[in-house]
Amino acid sequence: MLLGVSDDLSRLDTYTEGVMRQTSQCLGEVMEEFSGKLLESMLANGEHKTNQKSRRSPLKSYCQAIQVFPDVSMDLATYVTRFQWDRAKYPTAQPIKTLTEIISKQVSQVDTELKSRRAAYSHLKASIQSFERKNEGSLQTRSLTSIVKKEDLVLNSEYLTTLLVVVPRTAYALWEKTYESMSKFVVPRSSRKLVEDADAGIFTVTLFKSVISEFKAHAKIHKFTVREYNSDEAEKQKQEISRLAVDKKELYQRTFVCWLKVNFSEIFVAWIHVKVLRIFVESVLRYGLPVSFQAVLLQPRKNSMKQLRQQLNSIFKHLDPTAVTGKQDVGLEIPDGSTGQQEYYTFICYPIKINLVDPS
Repeated sequence: MLLGVSDDLSRLDTYTEGVMRQTSQCLGEVMEEFSGKLLESMLANGEHKTNQKSRRSPLKSYCQAIQVFPDVSMDLATYVTRFQWDRAKYPTAQPIKTLTEIISKQVSQVDTELKSRRAAYSHLKASIQSFERKNEGSLQTRSLTSIVKKEDLVLNSEYLTTLLVVVPRTAYALWEKTYESMSKFVVPRSSRKLVEDADAGIFTVTLFKSVISEFKAHAKIHKFTVREYNSDEAEKQKQEISRLAVDKKELYQRTFVCWLKVNFSEIFVAWIHVKVLRIFVESVLRYGLPVSFQAVLLQPRKNSMKQLRQQLNSIFKHLDPTAVTGKQDVGLEIPDGSTGQQEYYTFICYPIKINLVDPS
């Protein structure tokens, strides 16, 4: 029974850490995108302070003041070192298997919702980027929605219309000299330049609707390009772009980031509880009953992990004289399909990697 729970906890440990890191990664990406610079600090009451000299990432700033308890703001390391079992969420009267199932269900729900919310947000971003791409490129191909205004056109006329013509910069003089003669029914002096780039400019010209085809044919001879433009469609595009921009802002400010912050905290807390359960279960399996062991937190200096483990192995070798240092246990299957191997020591040891911002 306890062996089965041990296997379940091992899988849950890896799964929970994976969901936590996905949540933190998504939070970092969204906060970075919308902040334009790094959020400086986050207070327990939800207010923000800005320190212009700081150049930290939004996620790093958030992790340094994460709210893991109501009205209490602390960083991840502080939460771990001051850990207290949350009896409200995970009643100690329940069997360990039940506690494992409670945490597993909680993590699975967050994982499922994260995928759904992330997909919706990515779809929204893709839609906006699609519109933005249409506003890039040369005047021959780019969208004219952001260039042309209603006052640039003759609208609601039974006989007249306005065309938009792309003229190479080297042919501006030719355009001014010839556009009025491309048809008898071109309104004199009706041409006006709206915009230009390095290669060309867009000019308006007003004429009778009945001679559009004739004008286009003559324009083509001079290598002038008449762009198709529908003012009604352009207005619909403007409204759609505005709607998407508002949706993105609202999604960021009121829902997605708020949800990510809350659930990042929830999953991190759940993950530490899984670590505690693993320590208890493995200690009982290793050392037997009655329960008599001490759990401690050790924070080794950088690059000293191997040396620390060797020293601990030496100190506690009497707990398992037959153990071989560095002996590899069989890899455990992980829900996401990855596999891992866990080294065997005479003591129970589980790493807690909480540096979510700087992998090094």
